[in-house]
Amino acid sequence: MDGLMLYLVFLIPPLVFGLVVQWWLKKTFARYSEVPVSAGMSGAQVARAILDRNGLSQVPVEMSPGGALSDHYDPRKKALFLSEPVYSPSTVAAAAVAAHETGHALQDSRDYVPLKLRSAMFPAVAFASNAWIWLLVIGAFLQAMGLVAIALLVYAVAVAFHIVTLPVEFNASRRASGQLRELGIVGVGGEQAGVNKVLTAAALTYVAGALAAITQLLYYALVFFGDD
Repeated sequence: MDGLMLYLVFLIPPLVFGLVVQWWLKKTFARYSEVPVSAGMSGAQVARAILDRNGLSQVPVEMSPGGALSDHYDPRKKALFLSEPVYSPSTVAAAAVAAHETGHALQDSRDYVPLKLRSAMFPAVAFASNAWIWLLVIGAFLQAMGLVAIALLVYAVAVAFHIVTLPVEFNASRRASGQLRELGIVGVGGEQAGVNKVLTAAALTYVAGALAAITQLLYYALVFFGDD
């Protein structure tokens, strides 16, 4: 298989899939940002209700300084951060995202193993994500296949992080959907369906990221070692 064919097979499909998923997420979030949640609770209030119900009243819910799409739970600070489009609005989309991020706090409180593993991997991944490409470029320039192999092994750490992230995110979404239903925050039927659509669209972004990482690793492995 020549270089162009390798590129088309391994890199283009994940790129297209990722773009489609991002488009769908933005469209789905925008759609359900126009649908009010029947309980009339803002994203911050949803998160607070779920945390308090699960004995996590000590976990603060704060406005994220990072803007849109910066929603996250920080296991080091034991704090939940919601972006402005999620923190204040009383919509189905805001409730879904707030509940999802709260799901990570529930995972942390219950020592959910994949979350602990992902947190433990983060320092190594932060290094690997920046270092591997430089090692690859230097190794290719010097035709030092040993250095190229090291670069791909380093990148494999980042790929493993993407894979570990999948059960973490899907589990958080499952917890979110259950909490919203049990607390009666969203109504059955349209609201619950909207929550599930937002959560599914968000989860698929992680699938797209993992797919892109895996195929990129395979691509470079075949480019440099495919004839061995």
